[in-house]
Amino acid sequence: MKKKHLLVVDDDYRIRKLLSQYLSESGYLVTSAQDTIEAREALKNFNFDLIILDVLLPKELGTDFAKILKKSSHISILMLTALGTPEERIKGLESGADDYMAKPFNPKELLLRIEKLIDRHKEQSYQSESNINLGQVKYNVSKNILIKNDKELALNTSEAKLLSILLENKGSLINRELIAEKMSINPRSVDVQIKRLREKIEEDSGNPVLLQTVRGKGYALLVD
Repeated sequence: MKKKHLLVVDDDYRIRKLLSQYLSESGYLVTSAQDTIEAREALKNFNFDLIILDVLLPKELGTDFAKILKKSSHISILMLTALGTPEERIKGLESGADDYMAKPFNPKELLLRIEKLIDRHKEQSYQSESNINLGQVKYNVSKNILIKNDKELALNTSEAKLLSILLENKGSLINRELIAEKMSINPRSVDVQIKRLREKIEEDSGNPVLLQTVRGKGYALLVD
């Protein structure tokens, strides 16, 4: 089974090191960042199942970062803070955090909350995956079928895999190399796969609206 990937964002080196070690020993793949700048870079390069986010970060508060992140991603966020008042908890949850823990915390409790959030996200994804709106096109995930202009279009395995990767990162840039790695293909083949998918999901594949190219960087799927 593929390991779940967690992103730990905290400016305290000691906490980052302890969490990385503990969570790795508990079976997770862990990436750490000391601020939101590093966190954004990590999010460009990896797909994470959950973010453990400190509130009091330098330059940009974790709550502000969470608000921005939730506009373009459904990733689960567990917020950590030294400010454990009810008011701070409410503020954290209002920012988009899915759960909230005050420092110092019990590592075992943190682990249980992580597991619960990941399970909840998996269940929500399963419940909502039957039909996904891609502009004027509907995508039935379980059948790998697009419904476009009242006609059904079947996706082949490669097209379905590509669309799944794009949907996991919808609203965000994903680079060509990462797509190639996830699809186990040559990076030069990604453009061909993108072209084929565009022909099925776009009204005018020559002037794409949903699946945009970011020149020299990669692609972004712009859907709600």
